[in-house]
Amino acid sequence: MGALPVFRWRLAPDGYATRRQLRALGLRPGGQPVAAQLERPRRRRGPLVAYLYRVDLAVPVRPMTPARRAALDRANRARRTCPKCRRDAGYVIPAALGMCVPCAYPDPHGSEGSTE
Repeated sequence: MGALPVFRWRLAPDGYATRRQLRALGLRPGGQPVAAQLERPRRRRGPLVAYLYRVDLAVPVRPMTPARRAALDRANRARRTCPKCRRDAGYVIPAALGMCVPCAYPDPHGSEGSTE
């Protein structure tokens, strides 16, 4: 197999799309290999590279089933649940903290601390 065709940024011919562009069209690569790549030159560093797929070989995204939706909800709930206090933080727990912000930085004055 030969080398991939390389196009300059914003100069790819019609019929090619990135994963994001395919998703916006309701498509996915569907197992096809990378068909080409875009390169955007940068100063003092290597170029940014984006992989392109052929739109005509792309397949529709799989529909969201009730079971997939339930699994996604469980996974997102687990990402919001603090392992220390076991409460839903209402946001995704930062990996750097490993727990919700109130558990990571407890208020030394209690919940009745001064706001001044």
